[in-house]
Amino acid sequence: MPKKIAVLVSGGGTNLQALIDAQRDGRLVSGEIAAVIASKPGVYALERAARAGIPGYVIARSDYPSSQAMTQALVDKLQQLGIDLVVLAGFLTILTSEIVAAYPNAILNVHPALIPAFSGPGCFGLHVHEKALEYGVKLTGATVHFVSEECDGGPIVLQKAVEVLPGDTPETLQRRVMEQAEWVLLPQAVSLFCQDRLAVEGRTVRILD
Repeated sequence: MPKKIAVLVSGGGTNLQALIDAQRDGRLVSGEIAAVIASKPGVYALERAARAGIPGYVIARSDYPSSQAMTQALVDKLQQLGIDLVVLAGFLTILTSEIVAAYPNAILNVHPALIPAFSGPGCFGLHVHEKALEYGVKLTGATVHFVSEECDGGPIVLQKAVEVLPGDTPETLQRRVMEQAEWVLLPQAVSLFCQDRLAVEGRTVRILD
């Protein structure tokens, strides 16, 4: 039985599209995207899901009195759908510890930098690339990691470096990191998880043959 994947989104869904393409091409071994859940209605990622025939749902923070109540509603929905793996693909709503407790080492996040650089609270989207350029790094990249209660602090699954070029803007760097790293790493990591090839030992993730 393939593992059932839920992808959580808040915007355009470019990383979701990378997963949909991987599924279509047979690169999501032993896994299938069973649901796309958005943090607000009307986001383009839901349209991508609909076009691919994947059920879409909305669990909006504004519909709940607290982040905790919203997280619990999300966990209830994931469990009702029989989800095995949760993927955060540009999901910008803060989730509380209930989801980590319900899905230990079964939530993957993609971050547009080489963690621990340019990570943690406030480091998301273009901000990450602005910080990398301000610091003057020659290499940046992307990281796929398991989600823990610490922001961007869970065990690292895969990383890939991307060169920073002279004249880069946050926008051009963001695009290169997506194309060369995020869209490559995320389907790889999801496929490895679905094949039971990731062994978490403390902070280290071993990839099994």
